[in-house]
Amino acid sequence: MLKWPIWLWLLPAMISQSSGGDLSLEFKHLWKGQALSTPSKELLTGSGETIKLSRFAYLLSSPRLLSNHTETSSGTWLRRKDWFGYVDASRPGGLNRLELGSLPGRSYRTLQFSIGLSSETDQADPSQYPANHPLNPNYNNLHWTPQGGYIFLAAEGHLPGDETTGGFAYHLGKPRNRVVISLPIALTLTKPTVLEINVHIDRIFGGEHPLEIGANPLSHSREGDPVARKFKQRLPAAFELRGFRQALLATDPKPPSHPLLIGTPYRFEIARGFPLPVLPTSPPLTNERVALGKRLFNDPLLSSTNQQSCASCHQTAHAFSDPRRFSEGATGSLGTRNSMPLFNLAWKNSFFWDGSSPSLRELVLHPIQSAIEMHESLPNVMAKLESASYGPLFKAAFGSSGITERRLGIALEQFLLTRTSYNSRFDKAARGESELTEMEKRGFELFMTEYDPRRGLKGADCFHCHGGALFTDHRFHNNGIPDDLDLGLELVTGRETDRNLFITPSLRNIALTGPYMHDGRFETLEEVIEHYNSGLHHSPSLDPNLAKHPRKGLGLATEDMRALVSFLRTLTDPQFVPTAKIRQAESPQRP
Repeated sequence: MLKWPIWLWLLPAMISQSSGGDLSLEFKHLWKGQALSTPSKELLTGSGETIKLSRFAYLLSSPRLLSNHTETSSGTWLRRKDWFGYVDASRPGGLNRLELGSLPGRSYRTLQFSIGLSSETDQADPSQYPANHPLNPNYNNLHWTPQGGYIFLAAEGHLPGDETTGGFAYHLGKPRNRVVISLPIALTLTKPTVLEINVHIDRIFGGEHPLEIGANPLSHSREGDPVARKFKQRLPAAFELRGFRQALLATDPKPPSHPLLIGTPYRFEIARGFPLPVLPTSPPLTNERVALGKRLFNDPLLSSTNQQSCASCHQTAHAFSDPRRFSEGATGSLGTRNSMPLFNLAWKNSFFWDGSSPSLRELVLHPIQSAIEMHESLPNVMAKLESASYGPLFKAAFGSSGITERRLGIALEQFLLTRTSYNSRFDKAARGESELTEMEKRGFELFMTEYDPRRGLKGADCFHCHGGALFTDHRFHNNGIPDDLDLGLELVTGRETDRNLFITPSLRNIALTGPYMHDGRFETLEEVIEHYNSGLHHSPSLDPNLAKHPRKGLGLATEDMRALVSFLRTLTDPQFVPTAKIRQAESPQRP
């Protein structure tokens, strides 16, 4: 549930505030009257096609209510300023509750809101929004970066058994496609109330001339797009008021305690255009804790043999990843997955390839205790650190010399949170400080272009999973690699729909972080691109944005694939590269 500050509604001067109550909107997603959440089971559309929805999410804005409190019969509109909502059918039961805030005690007869944003908001800098704001791109994954603008609605899924195309991806965007939803209500607001709204998703895919998904597997809301036009026409009929109920009064939470700050606050810096991250406040980042974490990260005392540190498998020259396919543990055992790079972690809320760790603080303690990694126990580690005179460092970081499991996790977490990367040659070119070659520009164009044979577009379509300033959506995807031994996210959730889904790694510093994929099966970037170009392994959980491609692959020319590799190499941050190589990279040979 989203919590909002209590902002004032914009009221005509003639109307004074009176007692009323807080108003909330609760969205329940349905298919032919039955509750629906994503990923869904098989659904029958109006065209007779069977689909599975894997995503249905959208943005709301500009709510207003028509009040009967006026001397004229036309009523008075009360409008909310700067309110936005993010709704996602993947939440349990497909339920989403958004808070509109406090309203005066009136009788209301109409509720309106928009799916979509104004032109001004759509084109504004998305990095201005706090971490959990509905318009923060890292929160909603609905922003077309770096082109600008938001996707107002994303509907993605599969067509099981379709031999032509295995998936579909509909993205409604552009201010011209903004849709106003108008719902009649009969509400006298005297106490906190929840308006219950049904969203009949089947109505969008049905109608007199139902959408034929197999023949129209994609939409990016380009001018004249028939799919975008149908979505815009049918969305208003999909929403209806189910009723309203009195909201349960929440007990006031106990105000958080604010202990005295120990140490010097760490100055966390990011580049313009990056979304704001969630940083820890309990305790906050300090220079002393970061310094302690850095020393611990590089100390082999954390392993049973006193020979292996965290940095052994997360090497600076490889953007904190391992150039070996599988890392070798303290006792010689090999892992089963490739070590992921460790940078820009402040924007993540799920860790490991399968998301099995929900926090970085928890993650950092796992390798120490793993039998195939550092093969040590936490009590032994703390005893060794005590003998190695770490006490004064822990005292400087935490106010006392006690070495505990919790403090160990906090220190390592704070160091890793400060490992940021946003200063590649691509970033410099975006700031006008450098220039990409023609081949690199061509690679970027291919990266951002969706394969769309209806419009004669042949692109690499990388941006769906690797878009945005971070070059990752931080979501889990099946990217067409068969693996019967490692089921990925399914090992965590137990859901068959999550089979072979792995977290999307960032493409920043990708030239330094090979080998690639969760099992390191590809040695080079050329092999990775050929994987997508020559055809994927189709399965029920294949990501819809890949399943909609031809089964024989994208068919990019050799020169296009070379251009794509050239672009990907511009994403390398010089902090990980020796000085001589930096000079060479900043003066690339012209093709």
